[in-house]
Amino acid sequence: MSPLKMRSRVIAVSLAFVCVVATGAQEPVFRAQSNVVIVPTLVRDAERNAVYGLAEKDFIIEDDGVPQTVHLDEASEEQPVSIVVVLQLGRRADYELPRVKGLRSMLSPLMDAGHARVAMVTFDQDATLFQDFTSDSNVFEKRLGQLEPGNGGAAIVDAVHFGVKLLNATPKNSQRVLLLIGETRDHGSTKKPEDLLRELGTSNIVIYALTFSPSKSNVLDTLRGTNNPDLHPEQSEVHEGPDLLAPLILAAEGMRKNAAKTITAMTGGEYTQFATSKNFDRDMNAFSNHLYSRYVLSFAPSKPHPGLHHLTVRLRDPGKAAVLARESYWAEGATSGNPQP
Repeated sequence: MSPLKMRSRVIAVSLAFVCVVATGAQEPVFRAQSNVVIVPTLVRDAERNAVYGLAEKDFIIEDDGVPQTVHLDEASEEQPVSIVVVLQLGRRADYELPRVKGLRSMLSPLMDAGHARVAMVTFDQDATLFQDFTSDSNVFEKRLGQLEPGNGGAAIVDAVHFGVKLLNATPKNSQRVLLLIGETRDHGSTKKPEDLLRELGTSNIVIYALTFSPSKSNVLDTLRGTNNPDLHPEQSEVHEGPDLLAPLILAAEGMRKNAAKTITAMTGGEYTQFATSKNFDRDMNAFSNHLYSRYVLSFAPSKPHPGLHHLTVRLRDPGKAAVLARESYWAEGATSGNPQP
């Protein structure tokens, strides 16, 4: 079997038995009655190389511990990809910018091949559209040369939310990928982690994260006296509500400890840390190689409960292979009135 490419499509598809509603932002939202969940899945061997040639019978998917019937979709060889690079410029990012020069050499070939459009969001305490989608590598390279250090913020949640909004507006027939480059912990976001987690749970976006060394960031926090969670009450709210929110709150707590790692795990992306230019180039090379190496699995849960669902994807015969797939999805409860077609 030839290498399978990830296929981007609406997570909830309109069939006779599937109902989709949209929020005010026109984003897909699951009805609790029925849906099809897409699970792009990467399988790696012990050397972190992609494993090809697997069939749907080789995979097991469990939704909150309940085994599901797995389907495997074929993808077009010419499928385009939309990539949003979310790059931190605030806090200690000025020390890291020289190390990320490999970004140019890894992304330019994708654009030159005619299959990729790339946009860039930069962030410190605010998120900004630094470069809109372009397939012109010369334009992208020129903009990379104009990057400047930001202020003392690192609003990861806000920046990822910005990037997700951009990707949700891209053509439905394209892969949607977000590449986050920054620290592990959020500093200064105004958007609640729970809101972003809900949004990721209803999107078909894979997020990759290349993060700065956390030890250096923690030393900086300590010197500044900002390593105390009590100094960030907006990140330490007490939530009261129905039990269906409990898994969401646990995931949000994980995001407060390591936003980058939690976000990538939810979408089935890859998370790694770099401390040198060589490490960054190695990780960027793996990112570009794995873009087109995902199996597009799907399943149709029967009457899923509203709220966050935990997914487990594994191989029947794993051997030494590792599976990376989304860990959750969000199902909305039924709303009053008749479902819209």
